[in-house]
Amino acid sequence: MAAPILLCDTAGMTRKRWLECRMHGPDGKIPFTIGGSDVAAVFGVSPWTTPLELWRIKKGLMTPDDSINATAKEMGHLMEPVVAACYTMREGNPHIADTGLYRHAKYPYALANLDYRTEEDGRPGVLECKTTTWHNAEEWADGHIPYHYELQVRFYLAVMDLEFADIVCMWGFNPETEMAVRRIERNPVIEAEIFERLDQFIDSLHKNIPPTMADVKPAVAMASLARIYSNSQSGLPTIEFGPKQEKHLRQIAMLQTANDDLKNQIKKNEGDITAHSVQIAEMMRTHELGVLMTSVDKIIVNYVSKPTRRPDSKLLKEKYPVIYDEVLKTSYSRKIKVTVQPV
Repeated sequence: MAAPILLCDTAGMTRKRWLECRMHGPDGKIPFTIGGSDVAAVFGVSPWTTPLELWRIKKGLMTPDDSINATAKEMGHLMEPVVAACYTMREGNPHIADTGLYRHAKYPYALANLDYRTEEDGRPGVLECKTTTWHNAEEWADGHIPYHYELQVRFYLAVMDLEFADIVCMWGFNPETEMAVRRIERNPVIEAEIFERLDQFIDSLHKNIPPTMADVKPAVAMASLARIYSNSQSGLPTIEFGPKQEKHLRQIAMLQTANDDLKNQIKKNEGDITAHSVQIAEMMRTHELGVLMTSVDKIIVNYVSKPTRRPDSKLLKEKYPVIYDEVLKTSYSRKIKVTVQPV
């Protein structure tokens, strides 16, 4: 083990300059780099970025999409000092600011820019601060740590040559009950596995071999592919598939047909519900609650008005056509549709 190499101090840097340093080092001489937030993407377990998307970003073929989870990321950044202070309040360990950009002593591509440092009984460590929403707090239950965060922190321990890290996640205002603190001790076996995988990714960049979407969650993969290839282009040649894709294509066609049948059934059910509701609504008039008591159960009826406020786009266009054009937002989506035709 060896101490990390301090590349530069990021305090006061513009975001553009900070990204440049993260991408190629402060002198621009590192061909490809990996930061803590990249590790989960390399492993295919990031909730936001796939290995292929990260690979293309590192190759300069596309720029990072800053709109992904943008509000949550900004709030997380703003909350870091609060989470760190709550950690010190609850655990008694300090939170020590460190704005350095560090490089691993052995792996020149591995860079770390920490949230904070900490120490316990004179033993230095890493402090990583996270925030989440209350309905995601269960990800931290029973001592659990989301795997993509564990990979990030273990990477930091390796770069910084430190033996422990505390990862803190807060989802409320009470540090005693709405904050999790998880200790991660350095593990050389897991660390070796991480850097073996990172070495392979860096090698794929040098050899110009892009990774696949294997093992990436389907929803994350589809969102990533939409960002990578953007909108469809008319006039391009038809893609011809081979036998390897037949199973997938037939499954898509079958499931799409099943969904259409379900939608038709739902539409019919809604019509029947409306027909049965007429007599009930006549009796309810302006009342909100009704009840039918039987020998075996109680049937409760709710008939409550729920206001909905949305812009009248037709009126807005008529009265303020310039404003209407200015606020229009064009969005695109692509969805696979498979049709099976007899030959």
